[in-house]
Amino acid sequence: MRTTIRESSIEKTIVARAKARGWWSCKFTSPAMAGVPDRMFIRDGRVVYIEIKRPGNKPTPLQAKRMADMRTHGAEVHWVDSVEAADAILQ
Repeated sequence: MRTTIRESSIEKTIVARAKARGWWSCKFTSPAMAGVPDRMFIRDGRVVYIEIKRPGNKPTPLQAKRMADMRTHGAEVHWVDSVEAADAILQ
């Protein structure tokens, strides 16, 4: 039987590791705008938004559009499908 890693499990680990490195983090939601990234991380004036996916999954077309729109306005936005990918961003 194949086990699947839950997105919530990956997110929990990413948040714990980021907090251990001094990042402040919160769940990022926008009731009036679907498709925004899952998490916001802030440290030393740097603000990073990250969409978290299960291994092998990619953002939906709407999520990709929202991230592109945010980048157009100067936001640092990423998507990851592993703890290691988030670690590389949130060093």
